[in-house]
Amino acid sequence: MNSAFRSEIRHSQIRDLLGKVREKRYGQYLYSIKMHLVRSFKSENPEPITFEFPVTALIGTNGGGKSTILGAAACAYKNIKPRDFFPKSAVGDNSMANWHISYDIINKDIEPRGLIPKSARFHNYKWRREEFFDRNVVYFGISRTVPTGEKTEFKKIARSSFVGNVELNELSEIIRSKVGNILGKSVTGFRIAKIDGDIELYIGKRDDSEYSEFHFGAGESSIIRMVAKVETVPENSLILIEEIENGLHPVATTRMVEYLIDAAERRKVQIIFTTHSEHALKPLPTEAVWAAIEGKLQKGRMSIEALRTFSGEVPERVVVVVEDPFARSWCLAILRAKARDRIGEIGVYEVSGDGNAVKIHSGHLSSPAVRFKSVCIIDGDSEQVENENEGIFRLPGGMPESTIYNYIAENIDRLAPRVTVACHQDIGQQDRVVDTVKRIHATNRDAHVIFSQLGIELGWVPEEVVVNGLLSIWISEHPEETNRIAEAILALLPSNNEVRGLE
Repeated sequence: MNSAFRSEIRHSQIRDLLGKVREKRYGQYLYSIKMHLVRSFKSENPEPITFEFPVTALIGTNGGGKSTILGAAACAYKNIKPRDFFPKSAVGDNSMANWHISYDIINKDIEPRGLIPKSARFHNYKWRREEFFDRNVVYFGISRTVPTGEKTEFKKIARSSFVGNVELNELSEIIRSKVGNILGKSVTGFRIAKIDGDIELYIGKRDDSEYSEFHFGAGESSIIRMVAKVETVPENSLILIEEIENGLHPVATTRMVEYLIDAAERRKVQIIFTTHSEHALKPLPTEAVWAAIEGKLQKGRMSIEALRTFSGEVPERVVVVVEDPFARSWCLAILRAKARDRIGEIGVYEVSGDGNAVKIHSGHLSSPAVRFKSVCIIDGDSEQVENENEGIFRLPGGMPESTIYNYIAENIDRLAPRVTVACHQDIGQQDRVVDTVKRIHATNRDAHVIFSQLGIELGWVPEEVVVNGLLSIWISEHPEETNRIAEAILALLPSNNEVRGLE
């Protein structure tokens, strides 16, 4: 369950940063981009990508448009040459003639209150931009994880005959602290060597021995360099990062994004990064995540696996689109109870929000390229409209977590033996389980965490165990509602005879 993750970033920090963008309290900020006929973005009337949070993650399939957005962001400012991100080859690039990028930009020096529209066009073999503003833009490309020994600028240092002017300095306390937190190890004693005034080489320390950056891990080197840069850029800088997880352990990837959120708050910078890692998305609010798939944009958190449903690249015969992890658990529990022998032909994918779920499902129905059948299951409290003819079904009750837990709590005296076993408790603990279920039901203020609370109170039982156990009880008690959902899904599967024919 996603709720097992606890970020070190406070909710108040997220809320304050969202409010700062919403109220346009930045000196400089790139608020939105529209791409007209640029690479995979083929629409002449595209929807914008809006940067509603100062740290934005771009996810998507290979070739979907993530790097295009990153390049377009860089080109919003005149000190960046468009050809650095969108070079035109003399051979094969005849498709750039109608490229057009539109921007909405905050620049308090020019317009204290609102957004300033700008546009860039590729016309007559040249990029034309209208009075673009200066802004410090920093780009960390994939090459940052190339081993130091393979980088041309460091070749001369590797020669035994090298003689040069070397100045050694300690890393600042803030850099040591932030790098140590990301990497999960102390970097006390690390130094930076400035060689001949223009080459910077980091020096590590282990026990009493020093070693150069030639012997760092690729991830270790890139993190130190990125943090050192972020901590020294001017306020209101724009920082762009390709594949933030490159060279990093999943835990370090999450910590890196937490660091960037902290840096955005402290240093008043804006950061946009691409990623294929779900670990990079964990600390971010929904507003900070955009998916780019084949030139189409979708705002909101979704698993990297769920992105495949957007482009139709899934192995299952039927896809069930739901809006959150709990709804996914509920649907999977129904399928385990009612369609265990065919569950391998059905994929249940969570996206962020009921609007996204309906939109993605509707896209499946309208796309001739999609080869699977699709069903959308919205929550009972969703504002979306249920339409069985279009494959949109509503889960029973109101808020899903409350629907399940309320039923269990209201019937706990009768269900006590089953709930006790479902929560992995000894049957002799039945009275304690009953008391705990009732007490949490009476005191809980947020149903999203109620199953986690029950698990903790019962001795740190994993939330997933509690959820699946109580769902199985609810399903057995509600055959009519359960069959309705199961039959809607199973109706889209070919019969077993048809399956054998297809195979």
